[in-house]
Amino acid sequence: MKRHHVLLLPGDGIGPEVVNEARRVMEAVATLHSFGLDFSVADLGGVAIDRCGDPYPEATRELARAADAILLGAVGGPTWDDLPAPDRPERGLLAIRADLDLFCNLRPALLYPQLADASSLKPELVAGLDLLIVRELTGGIYFGEPRGIETDDVGLRRGFNTDVYNEDEIRRIAHLAFQFARKRGGRLCSVDKANVLEVTMLWREIVSELADQYPDVQLSHMYVDNAAMQLVREPKQFDVVLTGNLFGDILSDTAAMLTGSIGMLPSASLNSESRGLYEPVHGSAPDIAGQGKSNPLATILSAAMLLRYSLDEDAAAQAIEGAVERVLDSGLRTGDIAAPDESVCTTSEMGDAVVRELRAV
Repeated sequence: MKRHHVLLLPGDGIGPEVVNEARRVMEAVATLHSFGLDFSVADLGGVAIDRCGDPYPEATRELARAADAILLGAVGGPTWDDLPAPDRPERGLLAIRADLDLFCNLRPALLYPQLADASSLKPELVAGLDLLIVRELTGGIYFGEPRGIETDDVGLRRGFNTDVYNEDEIRRIAHLAFQFARKRGGRLCSVDKANVLEVTMLWREIVSELADQYPDVQLSHMYVDNAAMQLVREPKQFDVVLTGNLFGDILSDTAAMLTGSIGMLPSASLNSESRGLYEPVHGSAPDIAGQGKSNPLATILSAAMLLRYSLDEDAAAQAIEGAVERVLDSGLRTGDIAAPDESVCTTSEMGDAVVRELRAV
């Protein structure tokens, strides 16, 4: 029997709750599809700071490097907001991305027809929405140097960050975006701010150069401010959106809310060998942690992406996605996707339902 090693990083807030449900679903689908999963568990983010004094401890680093794939819950929360910037939980997330060279972030925004009324936009604008944001994840302003806060001779403080990409970093993410577009609707929109930012002038130049290698893909360019507007105005015009780290961070959360709830959307962060870290798009939601109110479906769907992209278990991934569809068809809802007059289930009840649907087929 084929076996895979999966590292679980429950993290902070609601992370442990949603990762637990995803683990149960993965264990069930592995049994049904005759492969084995060996799990290890480690700390990342705030919980790692509390236990080890480091948001990305060496023990976690060693397990991450050895794993076939990683499933993360969430990091961060107000408990650690007063720490110096280099010591905050989010630094652990940036560190693991850099350590494993997870340069390609995939964020699908798929509207389930059962949830069309949950979107903040009119159903006719979002019905059938299915777009993919390809975000460069290990470069740009989040990693650029120099950075910091300094005080000048008269006591005036100044904060600064550096937005930087070299052409190789742009090429490798653009190639992947073209390839994903080729497998989907054949349309790629590269988002930049090339009218004012030199780093994105280079971005546009490199992406345009690569277009000749993909004659079957229709390439367009859009400034980020217009792209934000267009996502709200006419979201179905997009198929695959390629952009850098900062713009991708913002646009992917905008796209998430078009689908009705950020609690429904998974993501994948991959390196050149398709080893990756998978996590729900939502944050740690500390205000509802431990109350059984969180929606585990984004994490469960992240587990499906893990099976597809890193473990090459596509049939198992499809089984999970089909089970989620059937659970939604049944009318089961957590609070974030429930209409005002609908009853609400708990986190574990939603996980139970997905497992039942898997086993019922």
